[in-house]
Amino acid sequence: MRTLLLATAVTLALAVPPSFADDTKLPDIGSSAGELLTPARQAEYGGMMLRELRNYGYLLDDPLVNDWLGTMGTRLGSNSAQPQQKYTFFMMKDRQINAFATLGGYIGMNAGLVLTAEREDEVAAVLSHEIAHVTQQHVLRGVERAQRDQIPILLGMLAAVVAAQQAGGNSSGDATMAAITSGMGLMQQRQINYTRSNESEADRLGIRTLARSGYDVDAMAGFFERMSAAMRGNQGGYSTPDFLRTHPVNITRISEAKARAEQMKKDTVLLTTQTPTGVRQERVNPSEPDTSRDPLGNQGNPLLPAGLQLTLPDAGLPRGVTGLFDWARERLRVLSAPTPSELVREYENLKRSQKNGLTDPQRYGVAIARLRDGGVATAQAAQELRQLQSEYPDNLWVALALGEAESRSGQHAEANRRFDALLKRLPQSRPVALTYANVLNEQGGEAAGKRAQAMLRPLLARNSDDPVLQSSFGRASELAGDPTRASEAYAEAAYLNGRPEQALIQFQALLKQPGLDYVSRARVDARIESIMPTVLEMRRLGVRDPDMSRN
Repeated sequence: MRTLLLATAVTLALAVPPSFADDTKLPDIGSSAGELLTPARQAEYGGMMLRELRNYGYLLDDPLVNDWLGTMGTRLGSNSAQPQQKYTFFMMKDRQINAFATLGGYIGMNAGLVLTAEREDEVAAVLSHEIAHVTQQHVLRGVERAQRDQIPILLGMLAAVVAAQQAGGNSSGDATMAAITSGMGLMQQRQINYTRSNESEADRLGIRTLARSGYDVDAMAGFFERMSAAMRGNQGGYSTPDFLRTHPVNITRISEAKARAEQMKKDTVLLTTQTPTGVRQERVNPSEPDTSRDPLGNQGNPLLPAGLQLTLPDAGLPRGVTGLFDWARERLRVLSAPTPSELVREYENLKRSQKNGLTDPQRYGVAIARLRDGGVATAQAAQELRQLQSEYPDNLWVALALGEAESRSGQHAEANRRFDALLKRLPQSRPVALTYANVLNEQGGEAAGKRAQAMLRPLLARNSDDPVLQSSFGRASELAGDPTRASEAYAEAAYLNGRPEQALIQFQALLKQPGLDYVSRARVDARIESIMPTVLEMRRLGVRDPDMSRN
């Protein structure tokens, strides 16, 4: 028992995420943080973290939500202090208000933050703040600081554990756990203090990114102010939101954010544009060239002839707000709901609290909830979605949901025509292709599988690290009569979902297939070689896949 407790203490101490989300500090002269990990190693650690989050079911992998978050994040990242940095944005199911950045440009956001926000500008303000943590290497510096702190704290924790065990008696177990808890608490406090010293810089650079991207610069101070009010009124046993623990808010920080916003507004002009979804307002700095729409035209590209300017077509990244925030929030409300009954009560409360009943995006949320329930509710969802589409004919989210509802109601031909039209209009859209492929997989049959394969193959070539895409492609390959490609895709999905041991076994089994051609065999051999070190290291550390252990 004593050995077990000592091992537990060591494991817990070393497993503390080194400034996991937002640890920050102003860069000092001569810092070695940049030499601690190479960019490739940082990206590797970030990818490992993402796979583990999927393994434990924390991620919300929805094509529409991910596309919305990625579009917003990509625009902010391209206007940040380091536009060449690669970012990966992902959504978590948790309804706690939180967001974090970690190594390799991986930035996560909880569904609860979007549900709490009142507009997209506030979500963009949080993302721009997290992007600043990445560009200023705050996360990397947090790792460096944590490595220095953990050794003395760990030694003190072990000494306390030994002393507690030598004392004996019935209270030794409680004393041991108290020692471990106090040591862990000290390490966490060191990291929090380190985080607080950098929040100002992340705010300053974040609000600049926000302005460059066409968002409302007042959103950052406004969101912090509402979070601060929530903390002050937090009584009755509710816990403080995680966002406020890692991003402490005080009057000084809010006033500084307001002052920066006012200064930004003096340097920008407000543009108002009428769009099909309403009025869009954005702030533009006339002194800074806008390269988002014309990245080659005014930059004097040395590879182009002198004087030649190119004007590229709009790539589908609208300046300012996307116009999809309300729809994304309702989709997240449905996908993150703990239980269907709680979701029903939530919408009933919204309907009672609003003078005019549910808004159109909220009606969409109710329809999505019915679509997920299946059965008789599918027909009700289709009816509601048809009405919404008549009001919003250009809304992709409504059109995709309607196609799903029609297919599940047995109207396969009508649904497929709808998806074909969407695919023709948006041939590069991941949400369209993936939703259509999933519908075809549900319909079944060899022809449907081959059609889904054809749609997903181009996306798979560009996004091989997408587990949802791999799983859908695996099912399509099964239906199409291509077991080799199906097995490969399922193995890749297992690896990307944080199950490398399962992936290794599946790839090894695939090698035994008699019909495997030379190219496929070489591809599988390469994957086995790349996955094997990860599996061996996990086994050395005693980490085993629980499903494999049960088998």
